[in-house]
Amino acid sequence: MDKLRRRAWAEIDLKALEHNYHTLRVMLPQGCRLLAPVKADAYGHGAIPVARKLEALGADYLAVASLDEGIELRRAEVKAPILILGHTDPVWAGELLEHDLTQGVFDEETARALSRAAVREGRTLTVHMKADTGMSRLGLLCDERGLEAAAETMARMYALPGLRWEGIFTHFSHADGSEEYTMLQFTRFLDLLTVLEGKGITFKIRHCAASAAVLNYPCTYLDMVRPGIAFYGHYPDPSCQGLDGSGLTPLMTLKARVASVKSLPAGTAVSYGRTRVLERESRLAVLTIGYGDGLPRACSDRLRVWVGGGYATVVGRICMDLCMVDVTDLPGVKPGDEAELYGPHVPVEDAAELAGTIQYELLCNVSKRIPRIYLD
Repeated sequence: MDKLRRRAWAEIDLKALEHNYHTLRVMLPQGCRLLAPVKADAYGHGAIPVARKLEALGADYLAVASLDEGIELRRAEVKAPILILGHTDPVWAGELLEHDLTQGVFDEETARALSRAAVREGRTLTVHMKADTGMSRLGLLCDERGLEAAAETMARMYALPGLRWEGIFTHFSHADGSEEYTMLQFTRFLDLLTVLEGKGITFKIRHCAASAAVLNYPCTYLDMVRPGIAFYGHYPDPSCQGLDGSGLTPLMTLKARVASVKSLPAGTAVSYGRTRVLERESRLAVLTIGYGDGLPRACSDRLRVWVGGGYATVVGRICMDLCMVDVTDLPGVKPGDEAELYGPHVPVEDAAELAGTIQYELLCNVSKRIPRIYLD
């Protein structure tokens, strides 16, 4: 598609992905594996192109959230090991086997069902055991009161036929904010591993560190790390920016076209609900992007965009397909110009703060109707 025909688009810099990959890789001790999460369409960046690039760079593992996401990558001829971090109904065990996908397992009932299915197929399914050390989400609860019971359950799961228990993992809930709680979770995980080793149960891959822990707590690396948002050039929290090297580089720049520019007199109401009335004679540029494209409506009247070599603020409510910005002080702005919504001049973190959310959500929310252009 000719770039000039696009109303809005996202440029994805794969060289920035390569930079982030190497920045993270050099932080790891020799032998520590690097897993790259490409779930949620690679955090909105496009799962297939990103996965192919990460595979070419040498990522040891990829991770997705669902069976469908894993199959999508296999059909795109991605060969790297893929871990499904989320739930898969055991009825689809045949699909897991067919597409050589590793499944996270969170309870004994699911483990038994997957075991029966694998035995029926006469094959072995690779699985990773999930321990809940304080996230209170998926996994067997492994706090101080539940440690022994969890270990007994895990021992029964480990003995089931048809399953190859390659790994065990947990997830930190506050590694970007609380060292005390993170170390409590890590200690619980280590205690669990010790109890299991006493039962003769070991795992090739033990992993627990996502982006915040990778950047903050090298002691948690173990056999593999799985930074997510860091691969895409963003820090989970400003406190995590103290890593060595040149830092992380965002991949995505979200752009839209200027559709029109017109002068309006003072006292003119702008957009739905007339929430904004112009206090001076103004020039407004209409941008071809709105909340239907993932631009958060909560940023109405506040978000700054980069256009015509300067900043312009959104005026009035963001519409489904369009928004208006004040370019009174940018006389050179004209129809056809490019405007940057997220990117080098407008960090997505700024929009997230205005919207009362996190950058993860805004990146994932960039609509499918926004074409991704890959720069390499």
